[in-house]
Formats: sequence, structure tokens, C-alpha cells
Amino acid sequence: MRKWFRGSWSSAQRLEGKTVLITGANTGIGKETAIDLAKRGARVIMACRSQERGEAAVKEVIEGSQNQEVVYMQLDLADSKSIRVFAEAVNRDEPRLNILLNNAGVMVCPYGKTADGFEMQIGVNHMGHFLLTYLLLDLIKKSAPARIINVSSLAHTWGSINLDDINSEKSYDKRAAYSQSKLANVLFTRSLAKRLEDTGVTTYALHPGVVKTDLWRHLSGPQQVVMKMVSPFTKNSTQGAQTSIYCAVEPSLDKESGGYYSDCAPANCSAAGKDDVLAQKLWELSCELLSVTWD
Repeated sequence: MRKWFRGSWSSAQRLEGKTVLITGANTGIGKETAIDLAKRGARVIMACRSQERGEAAVKEVIEGSQNQEVVYMQLDLADSKSIRVFAEAVNRDEPRLNILLNNAGVMVCPYGKTADGFEMQIGVNHMGHFLLTYLLLDLIKKSAPARIINVSSLAHTWGSINLDDINSEKSYDKRAAYSQSKLANVLFTRSLAKRLEDTGVTTYALHPGVVKTDLWRHLSGPQQVVMKMVSPFTKNSTQGAQTSIYCAVEPSLDKESGGYYSDCAPANCSAAGKDDVLAQKLWELSCELLSVTWD
């Protein structure tokens, strides 16, 4: 029996014999998702930038799930060298990868660049996960049935992809850059689904809800006032994790791929999020900027 109400969704689905990888799993909805999937019996790899925070979170997840098969691995999505080292280790040491949950993200941060020269939000939220997925895809295919889940946001509906200035070098608006990166998540999910037809690997993008997490730390003045006003209507991290968990385990989604979800159900994304021409252009640009060949 499954049910959804006020941010709560439940399923008895088990994940013994499955391996799950969650980026940004040391805090917020990533950590709550890790606890839930570990409780279901999965081996959980928590990919985090900070070793100290990552190892502390692993202890919490083991404690909360009573599952010893939870490990920390260092990953900095703002550095392609770190992503490649990480992926090489996973491909070498893990016999399977059944669920890749691209959860990590940065939000409305001051202008900055990744180690590879990408604007931080498009760099971490899209480019980092694009490269990580590319490098792990053979293992994921070998592990089919498998799922790739990209945590997007309702903010994608306010976004547009600036193909001529993807790194916001000509002008920078931190909210626009965030929305662009979240739209990129939706388009990536759609493009990936088309390329993975008949492989047994399915893809999902989702809006977790308005969740009060560490991502709020860069909000300033007026934004803080607005968020304080909507605070009574926000989800906590456990509630915010529910749609990620739903996309990871719900059996009825086995034959679905490329869609967008919110509140543990299919949802409508923006018109731009369904634009296959834009999705293809973003795909080609991402491959070019990351120096990868991905048909």
C-alpha cells in the first residue's frame, strides 16, 4: 500500500542487492533519501565534497537505518578532475549501480566559477552531473533495470537557457542562473531518456517542494523576508525527500522515462522543459564544453 499526504509517502518496496549513489548526501533531502533507501536494504554510496561532513553523515545514516552497507566517497562536482577520479573508483570497485540520484546543488550563490571555468550554478547543478552520469553510464546500463534521477526545481519554469552565454559572463543574475541550471536538469533528463530507450535504464526529473535546507544560506535581504513569510508552508527535509524516494523505488515508474515529478506524482514542466530542439542544443554544448563524445 502506498500513500501520499502532506509530504508523506510510503511504500514497502525493498532494495536488497541494489546499489544507490547519491550526490550531496551529507545534508538536507540527500541525507534523508540516503536513510530511507538504506532502510530498504540498499548499499548506499554517499558522494560528498567534505570528508568530515560526509563521514559524519554516514554514521547518522547507518544509525538511522541499521544498515552497515553505507559508505562515503569524496566528490567535488565543481572540478572535473575530482569527478573523473571518483567515477574511476566507482567503476573499478562497484559491481553494480542501480540508482544514480543527482541530488547535489548550489542555489542563488554569488558569482563564482568552477575549477573548469563554468559559472558555479550551471557548473555544479548541470555540467558536473552531466559528466558524472556520462562516466558511470556503462556500469548503470550493465546493472539494468536502473534509474537516473535528477533533482530539479519549480524554479526551472522561470528559466531560459542562454546558449550564447551559458556561464553568465556578460551579465549575472543569481536567480536567473539558478533557474537556468534547473531547466538544464529537466532538459538533460528528457534527452537522456531518448538515448536510453530499450536499455532498461529510465530517467526522472523532480521538484522536491520548497524545502528549508542549507541551500537557503545565500538568500539575501528581500529574499529572506519572502522565505520567512512562506516558511509555514515549506517542507522539512524528510518531506522534501519523498519525491526523490518515489522516483527511486516506485514500481509503476518502471516503464516511464524522461518525465517530471512533484509531490510523488507526474507534474507539468514548463514549455521550455519540453523543447526537444533546445534540449539537443544544450546536449551538444555540454558535450563540447566537457570535451566528451556522447551520441
